[in-house]
Amino acid sequence: MLKTGKLEKFQVIAYTDAKRKGGGEKLEFAINPTQLASQHENQFSRLRGINTSGRSAPYAKSHSDTLKAQLVIDGTIEVDSLLAPPGPGPKNVADQVQDFLDFCAYMDGKIHEPRFLRVLWGTIDFECRLLSAEVKYTRFDDKGNPLRAEIDAVFIADMPDDKRIRLENKKSPDITHTRIAGQGDTLTGLCKEIYGDAGLYLMVAQANQLDHFRRLSPGQEIFFPPVEQ
Repeated sequence: MLKTGKLEKFQVIAYTDAKRKGGGEKLEFAINPTQLASQHENQFSRLRGINTSGRSAPYAKSHSDTLKAQLVIDGTIEVDSLLAPPGPGPKNVADQVQDFLDFCAYMDGKIHEPRFLRVLWGTIDFECRLLSAEVKYTRFDDKGNPLRAEIDAVFIADMPDDKRIRLENKKSPDITHTRIAGQGDTLTGLCKEIYGDAGLYLMVAQANQLDHFRRLSPGQEIFFPPVEQ
C-alpha cells in the first residue's frame, strides 16, 4: 500500500482494466483531505472448548484493507474545480460532487461495473475500489445551493490475483497454491519448490486434469492442492 514518492494533490486514477495498465484517467482534488485513516483487520476463531475458560486464537483470514478519506470541495475559496469544466466558468460544488460519484462510484458503461482505482497522495499508492461515499453539504448560499461539501469516502483494497499471490509468497505445503507457469517451468520442479517433493507431480497433474503434464505452457495457471505435513 505504501510506496515512496511525493504528490502535492490527492489523486484518484481510474482504470477499466483490473490490472490497471496504461495511464488511466486522473481525478485531482484542489483541497487535500482533512483526515485519512487506514484499517487492517485479521479474523481469528473465537470458539471455545467445553468446560474451558479460553483457548488459542487460530488464524482464519485477513480482511481487505480499507482507506478512509475525508474529502472537501469548497466553492467559497478560489481553487480549481475538481475536474476541468467542459465550458466557460468554474463548476459549482454540486457538479463537482457528481463528477466524483461518476468517476469512482457509479457503473462504467464499458465494463458494466464501477472502475478500478488507485489512490495517490504523498507516500500512499493504494489499489482499490470505492466501497462507500457519504456526502455532507455544510454550507449554502441564500438560494439553497451548496457551497461546501464533505465526502467521507471508504476505499477497499483491490489487488489482481497474480500480484496478490506474489506478495503473499505462501510457502507452507499444507495450504492451497496457485502458480503461473513461466518459460522452462516443469511440474516436477514446481512440486519440488512448493511441497519439497517432486514426486507429487502426479497428484497435481490429476488435480488440474493435465494430459500432457510434462510440457507446461508459459502463462498456464496451475493449482497445487494442500497436502498434510
